[in-house]
Amino acid sequence: MSRGAPEQDIDENALRVGQPGHAAAGVKGVLVSLQRSWEQMGLARTVRTLPLLNQRAGFDCPGCAWPDPREAEGDKRKIAEFCENGAKAVAEEATTRRVGPEFFARHPVAELAGKTDYWLGQQGRLTQPMILRDGDSHYRPIDWGEAFEVIATNLRGLASPDEAAFYTSGRTSNEAAFLYQLLVRSFGTNNLPDCSNMCHESSGSALTETIGIGKGSVSLSDVEHADLVLVVGQNPGTNHPRMLSSLEKVKRRGGRIIAVNPLPETGLMRFKNPQNVRGVVGDGTQLADEFAQIRIGGDLALFKAINALVIKAGAVDQDFVDTYTHGFDEFAAQSTDVDWEATAEATGLAREQIERIAEMLISSQRTVACWAMGLTQHKQGVATIREVVNLLLLRGMIGKPGAGVCPVRGHSNVQGDRTMGIWEKMPEKFLDALEREFGVPVPRHHGLDTVDTIRAMQSGRVKAFLGMGGNFVSATPDTDATAQALRGCELTVQVSTKLNRSHATPGRTALILPALGRTERDVQGGGEQFVTVEDSMSVVHASRGRLAPASEHLLSEVAIICRLARELLGPDHPVRWESFELDYDVIRDHIAQVVPGCADYNRRVREPDGFVLPHPPRDSRTFPTATGKANFTVNVPEPIRVPAGRLLLQTLRSHDQYNTTIYGLSDRYRGVADGRRVVLVNPEDITELGFAAGDQVNVISEWTAADGSLEERRADRFRIVAYPTAKGCAAAYYPEANPLVPLNSVAEKSNTPVSKAVIIRMERA
Repeated sequence: MSRGAPEQDIDENALRVGQPGHAAAGVKGVLVSLQRSWEQMGLARTVRTLPLLNQRAGFDCPGCAWPDPREAEGDKRKIAEFCENGAKAVAEEATTRRVGPEFFARHPVAELAGKTDYWLGQQGRLTQPMILRDGDSHYRPIDWGEAFEVIATNLRGLASPDEAAFYTSGRTSNEAAFLYQLLVRSFGTNNLPDCSNMCHESSGSALTETIGIGKGSVSLSDVEHADLVLVVGQNPGTNHPRMLSSLEKVKRRGGRIIAVNPLPETGLMRFKNPQNVRGVVGDGTQLADEFAQIRIGGDLALFKAINALVIKAGAVDQDFVDTYTHGFDEFAAQSTDVDWEATAEATGLAREQIERIAEMLISSQRTVACWAMGLTQHKQGVATIREVVNLLLLRGMIGKPGAGVCPVRGHSNVQGDRTMGIWEKMPEKFLDALEREFGVPVPRHHGLDTVDTIRAMQSGRVKAFLGMGGNFVSATPDTDATAQALRGCELTVQVSTKLNRSHATPGRTALILPALGRTERDVQGGGEQFVTVEDSMSVVHASRGRLAPASEHLLSEVAIICRLARELLGPDHPVRWESFELDYDVIRDHIAQVVPGCADYNRRVREPDGFVLPHPPRDSRTFPTATGKANFTVNVPEPIRVPAGRLLLQTLRSHDQYNTTIYGLSDRYRGVADGRRVVLVNPEDITELGFAAGDQVNVISEWTAADGSLEERRADRFRIVAYPTAKGCAAAYYPEANPLVPLNSVAEKSNTPVSKAVIIRMERA
């Protein structure tokens, strides 16, 4: 074990609880990020690496997808163009700790399965391909050639290509994503589940139906020049910290911010920017002008009420509505009155506050609506986002500067993956272009998304699982069911940079294929390569790794895909996979011919800030929907009935993690230290339920299945932390709380797991 890796697992008895932080970032955030970087990388490596983060000649942050400043929008990048959590993400990838064959010889898979996600992630970078053969207790080294032969033999032995599923995480580059979907479709299936299915699939469904494209319509400049920014169901201080700098600019320019969230998150309240004097020695900038502490699941009722107030006030932009929209009359007919009693029950908000928020929206001439998982991971997530779009359409806030929709993506290239074809339901036009470009037939039937892939593994319909990045077991809902489904597969393959729980949840034959990270140099036959990514605002730009690879045995994701394709599809396959591996420009030339908006890709991506993909609603108020216009929709709230003695739980991140990667055991912004198995509960609820803060409890989720039966799931040994959540609501960190999320509890239309509205009860441990 390398320097600094923890020998022991978490001691939950060491849990300490203090006061939540009063301001996000600040000097303490800088010191924490530097300390973590030194621990993982050492001083010299830290000094060499962090200045390259999010710079034109450097590499894109492997964390979130918040965009970089662009000179074309009148802004310049800072010398330190990264946040605390971005520095932690780089430190995790560029760590000097290593996990080689000797590590696996010491630790059987059964032992690894008993470790926490934090312990597994802290062991370091994977250095060689490994295999766990049927009946073995330990992973053993395997050379690359034999590894690809094992995978190809297993895949060719399936009764149908649809018996395999090919997962992708949002950290994969555009080049790797494009080749991966080409490989999968050449093999004969559209089973391409990805992390989008679990996060912003609801956004894509709602936006495609209403404005014709499933992406946000704003630029970074639009956000920063808005009169009013709505931040709904999102915690930027932890999940997208660089967004705080943009919100600070909104405030400095006289704009206002409305925060809607069940928890009073530090990052929504006050920001101390460590890159200016006020953030170092002053109190920082107060961000939220209005904080609406909404009950979990009450957002649809809130926006229904606001929209009715906008119509009643005569504040509709009628010219925009008449010219660019469809369905207004039907929408307006059901938006005349507000049932204030039902609205109060659903939202927990006072009528006066809702009316005040409506007045702020009516007076704003430039409004941006931002949201994240707090809206998407609900049964009515799609309907809720459609209602947010209704609000913007009423006010004419699509296709004008400083206004629009802004679904804030999580992983750094999750949006680029979808653009490049990682979707189980890609449009026919994309598949037609793929066939024309490569001369290979591709399947047209829809494939499986993430939830349906787990169901198919459970039933034995999917027998092989390949993961291109990510940590499938810890990212997905219903952890025990997912783990059992994976263990039932004949083959599991994980392309990874670091050890994670999915490696400890193997199929009968399991392989770990170690890949280059975003920070590392990628040298192929054609010389040093770069890759490209797409941020939350449709900007495509280059990323160039600069560090020496963690091991001489690593391959790039592109090389792994190309070599597997050659082995699986054979030497006579019409796609020239060898040329892709040698020179990534060749990949981009093909992307230019297939992917809409990517013409002249190689030249445009070499521009200093890359290029912006077209967005018809933003660019010309053109709406490529079935009606040819932006669509109003009618959405009816369905109350969530929580029985007496129960709470409504949402899963969330701590400030010391990113997705399933856990950097440390503390949540500085919420006052939690040295522990993660906590449940945050309103102090009044704690008393009413007969508990006390600090009690250790088992958490049981209750869900009524389609046949009417009550299903229960358990997560044991959580400590109650008194926290000012909305009354009747609770919160816990994932992945620890993921076992409580039922696999079949999903959002209507998008099939996204309902991780933000889980009915629970607590019992003493």
